[in-house]
Amino acid sequence: MIAKLRGLLDSFSADHVVIDVAGVGYLVFASTRTLSQLGAVGGEVVLHTQMQVSEDDIRLIGFATAEERDWFRLLTSVQGVGARVALAILSALSVDEVHRAIAGSDHAMVARAQGVGPKLAQRIVNELKDKAGGVVLGSGATAPAPKGVGADAVSALLNLGFRPAEASAAVAKAEAELGSEATLDALVRSALKKVAR
Repeated sequence: MIAKLRGLLDSFSADHVVIDVAGVGYLVFASTRTLSQLGAVGGEVVLHTQMQVSEDDIRLIGFATAEERDWFRLLTSVQGVGARVALAILSALSVDEVHRAIAGSDHAMVARAQGVGPKLAQRIVNELKDKAGGVVLGSGATAPAPKGVGADAVSALLNLGFRPAEASAAVAKAEAELGSEATLDALVRSALKKVAR
């Protein structure tokens, strides 16, 4: 699975970019928020990615931050929310706004996204309220959300089935113990030990 791409921005359109990584062009779909942060053609870009495989298609979805990728995964876990709808939500709302809307049961805010009706917005809020309630995000957070390798470690724990709150807390403890130079592997191992305690 491709988790991250670093390369040169080769070209872009309304819903995707082509990233040149050592001569190989990766077509990556993204939200308009992510696309607006990439800069000029020819510049170096880094995208966190999610690979989606279906019977007739393999596509990469790219995100400016690991947090945005984690929200995409949460959103697509809701029945009726595919990649297109999740990207529409992440285009209409920032990660902090999505978090606030779900934590505050504000389905009208979620329904602002193109293609999201009131019923689907209500289902998204209802299904994600428990999963997302503990995500550490935004200015009202008690601790900063992990960045870089820490965010990737949180993402790894989420993929293993841990709740966002416990994943964030375990990685924060592991980072405090191991320091800022810790590798992804070391962080994940340490965080898993802390969750198991």
